[in-house]
Amino acid sequence: MMKKTRVHVLIKGRVQGVFFRGETCEEARKLGLSGWVRNRWDGSVEAVFEGDKVAVQEMIGWCYKGPSLAIVRDVEVKWEEYKGQFTSFSIIY
Repeated sequence: MMKKTRVHVLIKGRVQGVFFRGETCEEARKLGLSGWVRNRWDGSVEAVFEGDKVAVQEMIGWCYKGPSLAIVRDVEVKWEEYKGQFTSFSIIY
């Protein structure tokens, strides 16, 4: 039985204008995760990932590097209780 989990992340650095949301969405879908990603007014990117714990951990690892043009300075990770509230992964505009 796979352990399901949920994580809320805040990614800081040069993460807007570098296709961060689009590539996050692609990566999350590849890993079979659901949730969302969005840009924040302060220049950071925020995301919620739900799914298999191993896949979520892999996604967090990806967030530390991001797409090739990104310069990630910090990733805040908050583990939460799995809610199963999403059917897919999407970009919030």
